[in-house]
Amino acid sequence: MSIWHSLREGIGFGASSLDRTRFSASPQWRDGRFRTVLPRKDGSMLTAALKFFFGGSPNRIPDAPLPVVTRRQGEFDVPPASGLRVTWFGHSTMLLEISGRRILIDPVWSDRASGFASIGPRRFFPPLIALADLPALDLVVLSHDHYDHLDEAVIRRLATAGLRFLMPLGVGAHLRRWGVSPAQIVEVDWWEEFHLDDLTITATPARHFSGRGLVDHGQSLWTGYAFASPRHRVYYAGDTAMQDEFAAIGERLGPFDLSMMEVGAYNALWADVHLGPEQAIRGHQLVRGGVLLPIHWGLFDLALHGWTEPIERTLVAARQAAITVATPRPGESFELTAQIPVTRWWPELPWQTAVEAPLRSSGVDHLFPAVNASGAAETAGIAGPESLEGA
Repeated sequence: MSIWHSLREGIGFGASSLDRTRFSASPQWRDGRFRTVLPRKDGSMLTAALKFFFGGSPNRIPDAPLPVVTRRQGEFDVPPASGLRVTWFGHSTMLLEISGRRILIDPVWSDRASGFASIGPRRFFPPLIALADLPALDLVVLSHDHYDHLDEAVIRRLATAGLRFLMPLGVGAHLRRWGVSPAQIVEVDWWEEFHLDDLTITATPARHFSGRGLVDHGQSLWTGYAFASPRHRVYYAGDTAMQDEFAAIGERLGPFDLSMMEVGAYNALWADVHLGPEQAIRGHQLVRGGVLLPIHWGLFDLALHGWTEPIERTLVAARQAAITVATPRPGESFELTAQIPVTRWWPELPWQTAVEAPLRSSGVDHLFPAVNASGAAETAGIAGPESLEGA
């Protein structure tokens, strides 16, 4: 990658005038950019930067190789007997097999989640399957344009196979700039549908932001997705903070056999862009999820917490809420009709509890049950962070 290319990608470029004309029809496009429903409140960016580079947990990166599952060509040739199988490749990269279709979600194969070749968060382990060894794909689904979800090198490679790409409004500008044919690009707004025969994919609201550089903030939308076939329903939240829309997603598109919710890269300084473990559990309840697959952890160092903390806190909150959590090793596939993988494949490391490092997005206290004086939840489901002490 040339220095100019790296700088160009790192700076970022905004939407074209033609894009902005098209975006003006979206309820999410206001005052020249896409915006969240609830206002976003951030802590000090200087404080966040100083803590990221000079503080945080001493266990942010694994100190030994991880027990990953390397996959090879032909291993996905036999379709899932149940009609639904998911393979987690780390962070938010997944292969979803549903209704006879193979869908690759937020594929990231590059060494760094960055616009630069030599700086930025580096992978904890190499890609678990070569791009050439992937099975024949029906669709690539993209949730937003951040580097840990949108990998230019992968998109360029996959585009040569003539694949279609489904993405939120505005992300197509990146792909067109990378040489992807407009005929391969499908852009959707929240609640819009895309159909693959009997499989319906609906773009769902999310509370996040976009931009790959300095001048393109809010020039593309961010989204989650609901996948609905005659036999199964699956929800992928994308990147999101806590939001009222989870309940609407559950009512309109649920219940879901499986929800894939982000649990990592959280901090109180940016509580309005990521869920974190406890809010992921609550979001899973609101969308009426069955089994929960925690994602957005275990591959990149993107926050201040220890790398195992997201899954540890998720399991604590899930036990309290009586929710089944799948914990596959990176690269491992599973179906819901078989035994759900619950192996503790990560090491035992110190981590902060929800009491020690509480996290709550702004404007959403009404989505959590009240907690009485004894610390017990007064209503069914997950309680506030105070009740998790000692769990």
